[in-house]
Amino acid sequence: MKTSDKILLEIQGVLSQIKEENLQEIATKLVDAKRIFVIGEGRSGFMGKSFAMRLMHLNANVFSVGETITPSIAEGDILLAVSGSGTTKSVVWTAEKAKELNCQVIAVTTNSESPLAAASSDVLHIPAATKYRADGETQSVQPLGSLFDQSVHIVFDSICLIYSNLKEYGHNEAFSRHSNLE
Repeated sequence: MKTSDKILLEIQGVLSQIKEENLQEIATKLVDAKRIFVIGEGRSGFMGKSFAMRLMHLNANVFSVGETITPSIAEGDILLAVSGSGTTKSVVWTAEKAKELNCQVIAVTTNSESPLAAASSDVLHIPAATKYRADGETQSVQPLGSLFDQSVHIVFDSICLIYSNLKEYGHNEAFSRHSNLE
């Protein structure tokens, strides 16, 4: 079997366990949010930033936490926090702070019992391997948290597709918001 086929089978195994209605609920909450803030570290952070970028293309008012132009978060906003283990200190701290400020917090994690999940109003469980390979985690032939990050990327693109359908915001509108300084 080709290496890429092994990876695709692993991703398919993870995605088959995620309910479409959970993605619908999250997309609906994002549509209704005043503003959306996204946080993650490392590769999970890159997945979060790619999600924020696509939401921007879909005309969302979205920010990546930690960037110099990110404003303060406030009630009515949503924080979407990505951490495979659910224990990444900066992500957990940010989720706790957002919760204190009466913001909705959506955790994207493998661990529904983690500190991140505890600080969140909603948890999107991604049943994939992380770098820790904790008991009960899905196994993977890939190193570290590759399976989690790949699965999250596809889940985020699925949420974006649902979001764009809810907003009736299609390809042409999204393209008009794509960078033209390249």
